[in-house]
Parts: sequence; C-alpha cells; structure tokens
Amino acid sequence: MAASNSTAAEYMYPEIELFVKAGGDGESIGNCPFSQRLFMILWLKGVIFNVTTVDLKRKPTDLQNLAPGTNPPFLTFNGEVKTDVNKIEEFLEEKLVPPRYPKLSARHPESNSAGVDVFSKFSAYIKNTRKDTNDSLEKALLKALKKLDDYLNTPLPEEIDTDSTEEESCSMRKYLDGDDLTLADCNLLPKLHILKIVAMKYRNFEIPKEMTGIWRYLRNAYEREEFVNTCPANREIQIAYLDVAKRMQ
Repeated sequence: MAASNSTAAEYMYPEIELFVKAGGDGESIGNCPFSQRLFMILWLKGVIFNVTTVDLKRKPTDLQNLAPGTNPPFLTFNGEVKTDVNKIEEFLEEKLVPPRYPKLSARHPESNSAGVDVFSKFSAYIKNTRKDTNDSLEKALLKALKKLDDYLNTPLPEEIDTDSTEEESCSMRKYLDGDDLTLADCNLLPKLHILKIVAMKYRNFEIPKEMTGIWRYLRNAYEREEFVNTCPANREIQIAYLDVAKRMQ
C-alpha cells in the first residue's frame, strides 16, 4: 500500500523540468514552436515545473549526457527523460488528470486537424526565392488560411440553439474547440504567431482582415498569459528566419 501511495504522489506532485531552445543571448526563450507547445501545455495544466533554456551553440555536457543526440524540447518527469514531442503531449495528458489537473484534449476531433497544413504552406511560401512561383505559393497559403478561418467561424454543435428557428451564422468562440485553450491550440497558435511575424517582415504579407475568425482567435490568444509569456520575442523569430526567407530573384 505504501508503494502504491508513493506512486500516486509522484504523479500528483511530479518533478518536471522542461528544456527549451534558447534565444540568441543564450538565456531567453528562442524561436521553436515545439518548445512553446510543451511550455503552454504545462502552464495550462497548472503543474509546478522548471524551465531551462538550452543554448544549442554551447550545449552543456550534463545535458548532452541527459539526452544524447537530442535537441530541445525535451523534459524530465520524475527523473525520466522524454524526448518525442507528440509522445510527451500524450504522456502529460494521461498522467496529469482531473480532478487535480484539467483535461486539455479537444472535444471535437476536427479541432485537432484545423489549420493542419497552414504551417507547411507558409514554409514553402517563405523559403521560395523565385518570383514566378511566388503568386501560386501565396494563393496556396491563403487557401489554407481560409479553410482555418471557415472552421473558426463555423458554429460548434453546442453553439447551435436547437430550439431556435434562426440559423446560427457565425461562431463567436474564442479558440479552436470552444472558449478554453486545448492541446490543439498549443500546437497551432505558436505556428500561426510565427507566420504572422515572419510573413510581414520578409514578404510584407498580412493575414487578410476579412478572415475575422483567425483575427478573433489571435486576439483572444494574445490576452492569455499562457500564450504571450511563452512566446519568444518578435526579434528572435525574425532572426531565426533571416537566412530562411531569402530575397526573391
């Protein structure tokens, strides 16, 4: 019984340390949407944890021994090293459970895949150096953004009043799956933020104002400390893409 109680306590009050990519100064948070994803999850869970920024240029020997051949993000949970981001997300959701810790999984499966191709379309667009293909890549990005915007503006089942004869025309929810942040948001928001900063800096591209669902989504996200306090500085994001976003020829 004592062993069982000890195990339960380990999961109720676990020792967690998250290792994330450091910025240019070697100490601040660097540009890494996967690091921010895990940072947000732990913050939203309300669990006590430590964060260590890892300077990839001067990775300490003890960290190389802790997770050899692995770059951030990774974490230790009661001394056990976890290195795969998707598996870490699943593990945290499985171990940090109600009533002490909130459930963060989306209720609607569609929320997990909303915006799934936005970042890949953005990456192709921002890395392109040929003027003759710029328009088609921008159109592909806009199409992916429009699909996300449509999802954010389409009412979820619980937003629809079944007793009303009026058709629910537009959702007013704050995030992908409702008015609470979920794992789906922890995955998408860091990438959407990078897109917004980098595309404006290097391509003078802005998410169209008529995409009201996306802008509502971002505005609500920027009001949450779990998001803004885990974001790298805009300059860190811009510097990270300095060599990636080459000038078109």
